[in-house]
Amino acid sequence: MADKSSTNAYWAANIRIITISLVIWFVCSYGFGILLRPMLAGIGVGGTDLGFWFAQQGSIIVFIVLIFAYAWRMNKLDAEYGVEE
Repeated sequence: MADKSSTNAYWAANIRIITISLVIWFVCSYGFGILLRPMLAGIGVGGTDLGFWFAQQGSIIVFIVLIFAYAWRMNKLDAEYGVEE
């Protein structure tokens, strides 16, 4: 990965993955847990409403899934551009 175009393509793909992850994080934590909570109040999950569940547990589960998905995708991206460890 010595040439500049390859380096720029790698970082563009990296920034795209980070941006998608941050959007998913924002929607799940702030969107479902705070902004859309009144709309989700009628849907029950585990004895409570869906908005409360997202604010308390759902967003944490989504965060953990995002961590593993990011690591998996970055390993694939590193192998694609020849910068794997």
